[in-house]
Amino acid sequence: MGYRGRLAPSPTGFLHLGHAKTFWHAQERCRERTGQLILRIEDLDPARCRPEFCDAIVDDLRWFGLRWDEGPDLGGSFAPYVQSERRGLHVAVWETLRAGGFIYPCACSRRDVIEAAGAPHGDDDEPIYPGTCRPKHDGSIADSQREGVSWRFRVPDGETLRFLDGNSGAQNAVAGREFGDFLVWRKDDVPAYQLAVVADDHAMEITEVVRGADLLRSTFRQLLLYRALGFAAPAFCHAPLVTDASGKRLAKRDAALALRTLRAEGISPEAVRTQTCSGGL
Repeated sequence: MGYRGRLAPSPTGFLHLGHAKTFWHAQERCRERTGQLILRIEDLDPARCRPEFCDAIVDDLRWFGLRWDEGPDLGGSFAPYVQSERRGLHVAVWETLRAGGFIYPCACSRRDVIEAAGAPHGDDDEPIYPGTCRPKHDGSIADSQREGVSWRFRVPDGETLRFLDGNSGAQNAVAGREFGDFLVWRKDDVPAYQLAVVADDHAMEITEVVRGADLLRSTFRQLLLYRALGFAAPAFCHAPLVTDASGKRLAKRDAALALRTLRAEGISPEAVRTQTCSGGL
């Protein structure tokens, strides 16, 4: 199988220069390898995702010069895949994890975890779960209800996980110390990011995941899911983040550096690419 990459934005705001740089890097790696590039809209957060952002993402990506090679045919171009339309796959993966004894129900809210004594944060600012609802023994959970309760993946405490990053080289982290048991299903009956991205990347036969360095820690969680599900993991490449003048990484609230704003100011996509892809602003 040849190279298959993907762009996976979330419609929670307008794309900014940081997204543009990462997505351009993903496209360049794909084209260098004569591969196929896929666009998948990750719209699983019902409180923050909005249809107008979905439309803006597709429009801004095309304006910037990004092209993808697969998806529903629109007659000369391809529509993106939409993550919320893939629920059947996500449910099947959850069922496999539950039957294998890899996950357990958890009644703790994020606030509970943050406020728990001795609940430090990992490098990606994700609070390390203190084990409040963790069963004392491994094994499958009889409760099969997803709704109304969160589900967490039980990490193998003390195991060192490793992978070779396409940009930063060798990476390692100790499960239970640098990251803890993580959510795979939310109590509002929506799959969590870690489960959905693994299920979709595997089903789409993605061979390399190119994304921002802020998601590097998530790779270790996802490697555990790949292993538990018996899936072969893709390669990973985490691109450096674009920062503002103060050194803070860009966020979707930084409207002045949104692609939509730059377009309205008459800046050409070639000028934006020159700035972002050379590391400047």
